[in-house]
Amino acid sequence: MTALVAVAHGSRDPRSAAVVNELLDVVRALQPSLDVRCSFLDLSVPLLGDVLRGVAADGHRSAVVVPLLLGKAFHARVDVPGAVAEARLPSLDVTIADVLGPDPRLESAALRRLASVGVRSRDRSLGVVLAGAGSSHAPANALVSRIAARWAAGSGWAGVEAAFASSATPDVPTAVARLRAQGARRIAVASWFLAPGRLPDRVADLAGADAVIAPPLGPDPEVAELVLHRYSAALTEERVARSA
Repeated sequence: MTALVAVAHGSRDPRSAAVVNELLDVVRALQPSLDVRCSFLDLSVPLLGDVLRGVAADGHRSAVVVPLLLGKAFHARVDVPGAVAEARLPSLDVTIADVLGPDPRLESAALRRLASVGVRSRDRSLGVVLAGAGSSHAPANALVSRIAARWAAGSGWAGVEAAFASSATPDVPTAVARLRAQGARRIAVASWFLAPGRLPDRVADLAGADAVIAPPLGPDPEVAELVLHRYSAALTEERVARSA
C-alpha cells in the first residue's frame, strides 16, 4: 500500500510535534492497515526528506505526502515540493496531496474547540476572534477572513473578526477593538492553528488576560478524516493521470 507521509511545518516548541503525532495516531486508528509516517519541514524532526528515504528503504515504491497546512501559502507552494525534490529518490514515486484547507471539517473542528472552552452560539455579549498565523500570500489570509464572515452571519455572536499573528492585518488587538465597538463585552479566540507553538501563544497574550482561548485544532477526528481524504484524493488523481 502507498505510504502516507504527513508533513507539518515544525516548531521549537515540543508541544507542537506532540500534538501532530497525536493527530496521526487518530489517522492510524481510522485506517490501521495504512503506513502513516510523521515528518516536518523545519525545526522539528524527523525531516521530510529523511522520512521519504526511510519509506523507500522499507520497500515502498510509492508515497503520498500530505501537507498538514491549513492554507496554500509559501510552505505548501515552495517548501514541500522543494523538500521532495531534494530527497532525490528515483525509486520512490512521490505524489503531493493538497493542503488541508479550505474544508468544512476544519471549521467544524475549530467550532468544537470553542465549545470545549464553554463558548456557545447566540451569545450576543460575546465577540470571537478567529486567529491564524498570517501569510504574505494574500489568498491564504482571505480564506480565514471568509470563514470569519460566514461565522458572523450565522453564529448570533456580537461579531466575528479574523486576526493574524504575523505578516498580515488586522492583528489581534485591532480585531478585539473592533469587536468591542460592535458591543462585545467578552472576547473568545478561535484557533486557526493545527498545533500549539510560538504564534498561538502570541495570539493568546495579545487577546488579553480575560479572553477565553480555544485550543488548536489538534487531534480532532474530522481533521484526521480530512488527512485521509487528501491522501485518497491524491491517489485517485495520480491514477487518472497515469491512465490518460
